[in-house]
Amino acid sequence: MTTTLTSPTRSTGTRTVEATERITFRDSVAHTFTMAYRGILKIKHNPEQLFDVVIQPVIFTFMFTYIFGGAVAGDVQSYLPIIIPGILVQTVITASIVTGTQLREDMDKGVFDRFKSLPIARIAPLSGALLADVVRYAIATTITIGVGIAMGYRPSGGFVGVVCAALLIMVCAFAISWIFALMGVLMSKASAVQGVSMMILFPLTFMSNAFVPSDTMPGWMQAFVDVNPVSHLVTAVRELANDGHFGIHAVYALVGAAIIVAIMAPLTVHTYMRKA
Repeated sequence: MTTTLTSPTRSTGTRTVEATERITFRDSVAHTFTMAYRGILKIKHNPEQLFDVVIQPVIFTFMFTYIFGGAVAGDVQSYLPIIIPGILVQTVITASIVTGTQLREDMDKGVFDRFKSLPIARIAPLSGALLADVVRYAIATTITIGVGIAMGYRPSGGFVGVVCAALLIMVCAFAISWIFALMGVLMSKASAVQGVSMMILFPLTFMSNAFVPSDTMPGWMQAFVDVNPVSHLVTAVRELANDGHFGIHAVYALVGAAIIVAIMAPLTVHTYMRKA
């Protein structure tokens, strides 16, 4: 009779984790800020990313002020309280398009494939990139206000009113950037993201009350301008900067921003996890 001896299996010293550790909300916030810091470092090492938010506000402010100032308000000084809030909104919202294009470029380079393999919150690579772009919005806002003041703009809302107006714009731009982030995930090329985004955003910004009062427009266009969310944001910024008044339009803007984030953020993350 033959007996076969089997040596006992030795432990390798490694433990198999059968259940993934749950990531808490606090962890998600921490991961988001870490990814945001990465985005800020990208801006530091690639300062050309700031060209649009540095040059565009200067060009647009001078161009629109001196072209429309006399025709709309009679003189430049009277037009500045109208145009500066409009330029603020247009510049910052337009800058949010870059979020989608840069996201698409990073995905094409395989950067986000590495992020998916890390034990971090799924939303962190996206929310971190969008949060880093708030720095760009702050630069665009500061330059636009600075140029306006140099041209003679004196906001009656004072320092607090101007700061509140700037914060409102940046909050809304952050929310809108989730729309362009979704486009960056869905589309195959960064150029396509930029092209489609401009086609959507330009009518919204120009067919608003950002540059001229809506009562000077044809009736059918007035109807669109009055319901255009950009018009509500521009009105809210004017009320805060020029009067120091937080009115119903600011409430509309904040509620709209919250709705956009509540819908677009989960949808963008879900699409990113499936396609990235």
